[in-house]
Amino acid sequence: MARKKRNTPETVSTNALADNVHIQGAGSVKDEHIVDTLTSNYMPYAMSVILSRAIPEIDGFKPSHRKLLYTMYNMGLLQGGTIKSANIVGRTMQLNPHGDASIYETMIRLSRGNESLLYPYVESKGNFGKAYSKNMMYAASRYTEAKLAPIAKELFEDINKNTVDFVNNYDNTMKEPTLLPVTFPSVLANVTTGIAVGMASSIASFNLRELCETTVALIKNPEHAISETLLAPDFVGGGYIIYDREELEKIYATGRGSVRVRAKYAYDKAYNCIDITEIPPTTTSEAIIDKIVELVKGNKVKELSDLRDETDLKGLRITLDLKRGTDPDKLMTKLYKLTPLEDTFSCNFNVLVKGYPKVLGVGDILKEWIDFRLECVRRRTQFTLDKKAERLHLLRGLEKILLDIDKAIKIIRETESEAEVVPNLMIGFGIDKVQAEYVAEIKLRHLNREYILKRTKDIEELEKEIAELEAILGSKNKLKRIIIKELEAVADKYAGERRSQILYEVEEFDATQAVEVPDYPVTLFITKEGYLNKIRTANLRMSGEQKVKEGDAVARTFECSNRDELLVFTDKAQVYKAKVDDFADSKASVLGTFVAGKLEMEPDEKIVFICVLREYKGFMIFAFENGKVAKVDITAYQTKTNRKKLLKAYSTKAPLAAMEYLEEDTELVLSSTSGRMLLFNTASITAKTTKDTIGVAVMTQKKNARVDAIHFYQEGEFEKPWRFRTKNLPAAGALPGPADNTAQLTF
Repeated sequence: MARKKRNTPETVSTNALADNVHIQGAGSVKDEHIVDTLTSNYMPYAMSVILSRAIPEIDGFKPSHRKLLYTMYNMGLLQGGTIKSANIVGRTMQLNPHGDASIYETMIRLSRGNESLLYPYVESKGNFGKAYSKNMMYAASRYTEAKLAPIAKELFEDINKNTVDFVNNYDNTMKEPTLLPVTFPSVLANVTTGIAVGMASSIASFNLRELCETTVALIKNPEHAISETLLAPDFVGGGYIIYDREELEKIYATGRGSVRVRAKYAYDKAYNCIDITEIPPTTTSEAIIDKIVELVKGNKVKELSDLRDETDLKGLRITLDLKRGTDPDKLMTKLYKLTPLEDTFSCNFNVLVKGYPKVLGVGDILKEWIDFRLECVRRRTQFTLDKKAERLHLLRGLEKILLDIDKAIKIIRETESEAEVVPNLMIGFGIDKVQAEYVAEIKLRHLNREYILKRTKDIEELEKEIAELEAILGSKNKLKRIIIKELEAVADKYAGERRSQILYEVEEFDATQAVEVPDYPVTLFITKEGYLNKIRTANLRMSGEQKVKEGDAVARTFECSNRDELLVFTDKAQVYKAKVDDFADSKASVLGTFVAGKLEMEPDEKIVFICVLREYKGFMIFAFENGKVAKVDITAYQTKTNRKKLLKAYSTKAPLAAMEYLEEDTELVLSSTSGRMLLFNTASITAKTTKDTIGVAVMTQKKNARVDAIHFYQEGEFEKPWRFRTKNLPAAGALPGPADNTAQLTF
């Protein structure tokens, strides 16, 4: 059998040409400058995100908002009851092809129930979630209902009077507005945020009455000082605005800056608790609670006994139960500094104006809106004028018929063909085609003098109205007066009191001030299994025997102050730092606190030594099994920051046998598994500042022997102490005799 010929590149090319499927340049590699690639591929995408998705326009809306609201307007949802959200979402997809999920999320944010907007445009029924809680999720669209809020009427006023331009939707099956003819500066009435490509937008919300008054003042006087009427931003979640005149003036002038917002709270004396009911718009209740819990665990906040999230259908509430004697105002001042209970809203007033993104100050945005609204009113007035002029033109033709109705009837009756009726009326009465068409369409029952006189009486009124409209179009001041009147009406109808209260003077928390720790004597009981119990020394006489777990026992007792510090060394050569005050006062009948859990040690980490420090003075002595001893200055464990954990607390080159803390040099006894003991003075060893130093050789070991303990020398412990001392180190030590007291202090 003949073997099938394998296709070579030349063969494939020939076959492709033969089949007329060869693509010119296919498979070839083309060198192209990266800038050209970015320009041709990436830039169109970036422009699409900026212009058609993320940045709001002068009417205050992104395209997704505008498409949804316009769909609801066309569905007649300004009147009547609510309908299923799924129905609205489905209809909106005729304008917005980005999917039902994104459309529904847009509706959620615009709704009253979600509490994202100061002036919501959608009335909601059902669970629309809450902006201040990430855990309170909204229900599916098939379960909720919605309609347009009353204020939405101001978004569509005269939209059918040529006030704004319309364009085709994405599949050219219907028209949609490019902007909404809003009768108030909605761009500054609600919070709007968006992240585009290479730019972002973050617009704060302002009280509607202040906003309308400021706009009116700017219309009357372009040099009006914004801060005189626009006091500060106003957020739907309320809270306190920390007044900073310089920063506000910067925002008003440049569109960039930040606003500090504090949570609002109330102290309940009966239950000794704080109820937080309003929080900044940039955070959530969960984030606040998580941060407070973190501070409590880190012993930075000790005034709380409990913390609960009591948010329900009535609204937000975070409850803080206080310990006895806690000043609630001072605690909140501290929490403002350490938690998102005080946060900043960063302003970046980036708005699309005539297709171009611009970062504008409040004054410039309002001036742009005034120009936009002037054009809307001008176009509306021109539309009305054209309609009235058309009506007047028809009535004037009808007026001429009044002169001789019989003549008109005769012309129509004597005209042989229908097509010649209009031309004959034009010739007979000297009217144009439009007027003749109007006359020819009048019903036979209306061809009476009474009907015609009623119609022609409107001529004088139309002439007056047209004259007024022409005067408006010819005077910018009259156009401005119309806008002012509309703004005043909107403010009276929809504006309410400020949600966010302005604080002109606030008490700041000074983190540099050390927290006053009460100073009183305490006794610490530390067990072999790592439990620590702190009892006030004054109460110790009234306490019984220290309670411990079965199989556990008290290993060490310290008498110290509540202000002292603890160094907890572990078998992983790490040291954990804590304050005695971090452990709550207790009593003998309590097991105490599990130190490893309190200090958040690793699961398999064990405590090998605990020392108590009044001040960082003295040395740590580490004895290793190979006979070496390290002397580390205690200041090596002192840190300027509040670090709770230090690595490399001692050397791991050789197994650790024992350790001790010395306030000053003294005599220690090293013990070996060979039975030998060595008495030496720590002054003979030079102190190091390196924590993990390997030490110096002190006790020589026989084969298979190792150092196993260290303890303080007690006078009278040895019958002949000179036998265990040596002038030079290292030394082997000596075996104790029958007369020597070899009792050792161990931990």
